[in-house]
Amino acid sequence: MSNGSSTSLTPYSLPMIALTPSDALLIADIQNDFLPGGALEISSGDEIIPILENYIQRFQASSLPVFLTRDWHPSDHCSFVSQGGPWPAHCVAGSPGSLPPSSFAIPSSAIIIYKATDRDQEAYSAFQNTSLDRRLRVLCVQRLFVGGLATDYCVLTSVKDARTMGYDVCLLVDGIKAVNLRPDDGRHAEEEMIGLGAVPVRLEMLEA
Repeated sequence: MSNGSSTSLTPYSLPMIALTPSDALLIADIQNDFLPGGALEISSGDEIIPILENYIQRFQASSLPVFLTRDWHPSDHCSFVSQGGPWPAHCVAGSPGSLPPSSFAIPSSAIIIYKATDRDQEAYSAFQNTSLDRRLRVLCVQRLFVGGLATDYCVLTSVKDARTMGYDVCLLVDGIKAVNLRPDDGRHAEEEMIGLGAVPVRLEMLEA
């Protein structure tokens, strides 16, 4: 629906980052409806999938938790144009569009967080009316590595909530794409997240 490219703030001169037992990976909304050909496609959204798979492999190798969010809307969700909302119908619970692409390698240990399940509430954040915060606390997670779709909506609001709740955040700038209803939305979202204390990270910055 737009060019969707990530306008990452580069270059970075940051130290290498070592994963610790208090880290977790959070990947937002890799679902068919947000990928090219989907009902609410993000241009080139599929390009980040191999990068996110590499992050997953790094976290699995360190026996660290991986969380994946999914929009999981009722068919009459308030965000849909048919109900007076801004978006075309998308990610209706259990529909093909709500599922990840078959090529996306998801580990069996990954924890799926379903969000925006209430017809009367929009919920971009992975924390809004979900079990995510409770699960993270149980696992003693202190730092979240966040990527996925879309930079300017679900990634942004999830990072904002994470920072408000006291989590450290690393933003996977090579593993996000923006909707970009306005051309600079993605860049502004990245700037806002970094301004809130999120640390911009690329895959090559993670210590082996």
